[in-house]
Amino acid sequence: MQSKYYKFALFKKNTLALIKSISGIRGTIGGKPDEGLTPIDILKYSAAFGKWVIEQTNNPTIVIGRDGRISGEMVRNIIVSTLQSIGIHVIDLGLTTTPTVEMAVTMEKAGGGIIITASHNPKEWNALKLLNSAGEFISGADGEQVLKMGNSLDFNFVDINKLGTISLNDTYLQKHIDCILAHPLVDIKAIALKKFKIVVDGINSTGATYVPFLLKALGVEDIEVINAEVNGKFAHNPEPLPDNLLEISNTVIKQKADLGIVVDPDVDRLCFVCDDGSMFGEEYTLVSIADYVLSHKKGNTVSNMSSTRALKDITLKHGGEYFASAVGEVNVVTKMKAVQAVIGGEGNGGIIVPELHYGRDALIGIALFLSHLAKYGKSITELRRTYPNYYMSKNKIELHAEVNIQKIFAGIKDIYKKQPINTEDGLKIEFDNEWVHLRTSNTEPIIRIYTESTSEITADNIAKKIMMDIRELMKMQ
Repeated sequence: MQSKYYKFALFKKNTLALIKSISGIRGTIGGKPDEGLTPIDILKYSAAFGKWVIEQTNNPTIVIGRDGRISGEMVRNIIVSTLQSIGIHVIDLGLTTTPTVEMAVTMEKAGGGIIITASHNPKEWNALKLLNSAGEFISGADGEQVLKMGNSLDFNFVDINKLGTISLNDTYLQKHIDCILAHPLVDIKAIALKKFKIVVDGINSTGATYVPFLLKALGVEDIEVINAEVNGKFAHNPEPLPDNLLEISNTVIKQKADLGIVVDPDVDRLCFVCDDGSMFGEEYTLVSIADYVLSHKKGNTVSNMSSTRALKDITLKHGGEYFASAVGEVNVVTKMKAVQAVIGGEGNGGIIVPELHYGRDALIGIALFLSHLAKYGKSITELRRTYPNYYMSKNKIELHAEVNIQKIFAGIKDIYKKQPINTEDGLKIEFDNEWVHLRTSNTEPIIRIYTESTSEITADNIAKKIMMDIRELMKMQ
């Protein structure tokens, strides 16, 4: 699958934004409080979260970690000081990954965790991703409680004798990799015997450290890392989409590598580049790894409703049952637990392996994919040809403050009222052999528009028609 991403801009790129959602507190650095992610916003929401952790767990310990963003150290310093000032003991992993912090929360028996990362967003952004004591994203209801406490300044600072402590812990890179190597489906011997030549795009963040470390532990010796300096000055748009991956595509061809590996800045999304420089397809990251897992372990799978139906095809082939969830990692995890899924994730390259932890983890994804590819015995291009061929068109329309999303969705629903429509998460409209899913983003002021078909032209045409409908409805507001 070759996913396409188009954009219809409705406001200036440098507009300040602060988004408070199920995905955490995310915003652009600077500006006025409650308009961008300012020190005041960081302070009040980290204090509120610290209070929430104490009330929920009676455990005043929080694990934190950050990706390589320019603003990361500044945000970290505010969070640490704030948490100490309300009596929290902070375990700081330093420069790390989202899945590593998730695992560390449970391994340290902490009351919660904060990951300082804006994931795939550009360098102007940063965020506080909030974890519960299970190392999983807090629920929507819990998030609302934290926001309420933060907005009302409903927290107290402790006196001098009750200040929290800070300890630095740099052991979790090795601990995370050790857990991956111990997974029964990770075949280190098979990977080492293949003598893979691999190019890695570290996108100037912690993937440049963690991915090569993992590959060496798996017996891969021929590794070239591009964008290797961890400085947060992203060499390209950090979202791992085809248009942003021309450099690694060309490098794979030039170096005659077996494949390329791409992660986002906090290493929870994963995609691959084939030996001929083409994209394996971010949607097929989960499909291929699920194929490998299900061939050894029967069971159910879960992805969100914006993900390719190819996962359903593969699941049924292996005798399992497929389930769709609302978009958002916490929703996928909730559904996975409910149906006891053996593998799950999202079509953006997010892999969730329950035996390791209930969070998207590019590192375990890499280890399982390389095990799969090594045992398959042929090229990654040939492996891709073995999967159902769907085409997805991924689009987004950026929004200004005056747009009434409810009216837009109501208008679209009325236009397509004769088609089956699912309103569990935005609008998903089913056609004969196609579908389109519209939803507002948890992380950006946009409407995401996903369409899928067995025909690339049809998928693109449906997307263009829906975007035209949206533009017309906007004119009417």
